[in-house]
Amino acid sequence: MELKTFREIVEQRSLTAAAAQLGTSLAVVSKRLASLERRAGVRLIHRTTRRLAPTDEGLDLFDSVVRAIEAIEEGEERLAHGRQEAVGCLRVTAPVSFGRAHVTPLLGALSREHRKLQVALRLTDTVVDLVAGGYDLAIRIGNLPDSSAVMRKIADNRRLLVAAPAYLDRHGRPGSPQELAAHRLLGFGAGTPWSLTAQAGGSFTVANGFCMTCDNGDVVRDWAVAEHGIMMKSQIDVSDDLASGVLERVLPEWHGGEAPVIALYPSARLLPVKTRILLDALASRLAAS
Repeated sequence: MELKTFREIVEQRSLTAAAAQLGTSLAVVSKRLASLERRAGVRLIHRTTRRLAPTDEGLDLFDSVVRAIEAIEEGEERLAHGRQEAVGCLRVTAPVSFGRAHVTPLLGALSREHRKLQVALRLTDTVVDLVAGGYDLAIRIGNLPDSSAVMRKIADNRRLLVAAPAYLDRHGRPGSPQELAAHRLLGFGAGTPWSLTAQAGGSFTVANGFCMTCDNGDVVRDWAVAEHGIMMKSQIDVSDDLASGVLERVLPEWHGGEAPVIALYPSARLLPVKTRILLDALASRLAAS
């Protein structure tokens, strides 16, 4: 009970709230925390009259405690009902466009199917620290540098140049990468120059600066749809727009490089049921799209 009590204290950020959640008294919660700190030999919680926060040692222990308790709860669920059940809180981070299109529908379905599963989703186009953020799973698009996390490729993908047909009607359809210099270009993030690769071989770096940039991919897509210029976007993010004719591919014999959909998770050992279920569901969804 000490470890479960410690988890509640950190999550509630209050001894009183933890006691209420556990259905016990404040004195019992305080006693369990003191006992755990004695056994650990370090202070796990900073306590003042106004606030409570875990120490660095407390944060390290908290991550291990949460995973251990959820593994136990999963085992108990299997014994009780004879099937694998997702339990605990599934913490996921994903890029905004991809997350809204593919991750959020799956999480909604999983939450409905697995009643003991809680979901915490962060959509951001900024790369976040998997471990420091306490995430069970991070979805990234594009090749990644070496990481201590386990990486699994979910789907192949590449970056394409696209624009609204009306924009191309007014400004012309470039026939070569060199002709992009005469166009309005829409950049994502820091506005790194585009490096293009030809289907038949060869490469080209687009030197023209961007007329507009944003760190949110959905905003750049909205600019392109609104006929402000040409953008580079993952094929998986613009497939519906291309199919419907909202956007048109530019320079179809060129692309902006491979950008596979990658899943990262802290460890391959004892992969929680909740994480594996989402991984498998996401792989099936993308394979069918």
